[in-house]
Amino acid sequence: MQPFTEKVIKQIKAIPTGEVRSYREIAMEAGSSRGARQVARILHSMSAKYDLPWHRVVNAQYHIALPKGEARDTQISRLRQEGVKVDEQGKIDLS
Repeated sequence: MQPFTEKVIKQIKAIPTGEVRSYREIAMEAGSSRGARQVARILHSMSAKYDLPWHRVVNAQYHIALPKGEARDTQISRLRQEGVKVDEQGKIDLS
């Protein structure tokens, strides 16, 4: 496994319950300010294998990035269960 991938997995696992991080924030914390898309690929391909809390990762505007459908609904539901305020359009309330 590449060092960046290991760091990304570690960063994602470290997101506390009830909080979210953007793909870009995770990439920067893992050492690559331009690695947001790579973070998305890591999440997509490794979430199940490493039991990653994928639902806590959102886009840079703090919106749910997934298209409408079951996965998006699951992400919104899980975030709300953790106390994160998410509106019907998928926007995270950071206040």
